[in-house]
Amino acid sequence: MDFLQRFFKMESASGILLFAFAILAMIFANTGLQSTYFDFLDIPVTVQFGSFVINKTFIHWINDGFMAVFFVLVGMEVKREMFEGSLSSYQKAIFPAVAAIGGMLIPAAVYWLITKDHPELANGWAIPMATDIAFALGIVALLSKQVPPALKVFLLALAIIDDLGAIVVIALFFSTDLSMQALTIAAVAVVGLFILNRFKVSNISAYIIIGLVLWASVLKSGVHATLAGVIIGFSIPLKDKNGESPLHKAEHALEPWCSYFILPLFAFGNAGVVLGNISSDQLFSALPLGIALGLLIGKPVGVFGLSYLSVKLGMAKLPDGVNFKQVLAIAMLCGIGFTMSMFLAGLAFISESNSMMSTLSRLGILLGSCLSALLGYVLLRSSTKKS
Repeated sequence: MDFLQRFFKMESASGILLFAFAILAMIFANTGLQSTYFDFLDIPVTVQFGSFVINKTFIHWINDGFMAVFFVLVGMEVKREMFEGSLSSYQKAIFPAVAAIGGMLIPAAVYWLITKDHPELANGWAIPMATDIAFALGIVALLSKQVPPALKVFLLALAIIDDLGAIVVIALFFSTDLSMQALTIAAVAVVGLFILNRFKVSNISAYIIIGLVLWASVLKSGVHATLAGVIIGFSIPLKDKNGESPLHKAEHALEPWCSYFILPLFAFGNAGVVLGNISSDQLFSALPLGIALGLLIGKPVGVFGLSYLSVKLGMAKLPDGVNFKQVLAIAMLCGIGFTMSMFLAGLAFISESNSMMSTLSRLGILLGSCLSALLGYVLLRSSTKKS
């Protein structure tokens, strides 16, 4: 019990759990437990309220339901940073914003260059754009005593902007077969959340009730349901009528559930790549190669390259106590796509006919993320070592 208490107090605990559950998924998927693993993920789960029915397998509930809760937390984090934190002014936001833009554009370009002769892979361009903040911060936490606080803030701000970019990509490129009736109900729910926010209602239950209506209607609308989570997170007020912060309280309550349950569960459900069916030709084919190199090369080149240019051109300045070697180390850690990349891969290659593409894309994510984590740790350790 004492060991568990000490473990969960560690800054790196969430990243370690993610890695452990990903390894566990790989073990299940490649041993005699394979059928048990996939049968578990394919368990049908039905929720019915009158004539309204949601009937999905457990893996879809993880990806569309539990991850929507994670995106509620993302929405709250973005709002807090925009109004109170590292994105609350131009001077604070411009350096991580430019870095994040480079970290989205260059990986997508690397992926396109490698896969441009394969039109069936076109949907995967967004996969290497993502950064897994839990994994990246977990590695930083391993060296927390020697890492400047400003460097951690830079990574956090960059990752939050990165998440915003992923949200925009999901909204614009992964919404299909739109239902106007469901979208109308969703719009009414959004207005309800806006009214609650406008009157600074502090009762979180009210946001949960209207949020569930929003999530269910968005789920049925053709727009990805996780976007509902972001809207719900944004709707919770920073300050209520008494000057207290419902957002801070909700964020504090939700963060452990996301870090220690939802994200590890997502890792367990999505990292189980069956390796026995993959040949060496497939391993080095355009799809896994495009994703792995997008993360391993595109991310650090984009993040560091635009960061460096923004400082040299006078658009931004380095945070106090931070040098370019340390920025390069953080840029390398941004190549850990994992959770968000897996999520985007699931959207890009969602149909049954794309099952092999889904497998290869996850393999590319695992390769690129693991190598980025290893190199990022080595660079961060050497660049922050006390003399």
